[in-house]
Amino acid sequence: MLGHDAPPHIVYTARGTALLAERPDPAAPHALEHLLGRPRAWLLVLLAEPATTTELAHRLNVTPAAVSQHLSVLAAARLVDRTRHGRHVYYRRSTLGAALCQAEDDTPR
Repeated sequence: MLGHDAPPHIVYTARGTALLAERPDPAAPHALEHLLGRPRAWLLVLLAEPATTTELAHRLNVTPAAVSQHLSVLAAARLVDRTRHGRHVYYRRSTLGAALCQAEDDTPR
């Protein structure tokens, strides 16, 4: 703020503060990775909340086409559900997909 008594000044926020509120993505259970493969297991874990192909591609740092291929396989296996809202298609875990993500990882490492 500019005051009558103080000279003007500029204030910058510290670098990296935008990332402070972000939570790291949860890891896929080891058994789920063996069953589905790492990319599909990771997608299934990320779909705890609905997301679009573009959002998932951005989070995984891959192309939307790669995400779309994996989502098609997961949808064919009935592990994810699709919902259209206008021009966007949102994916989320199905009941079966949620059960797989919650299963305990009992496999030896």
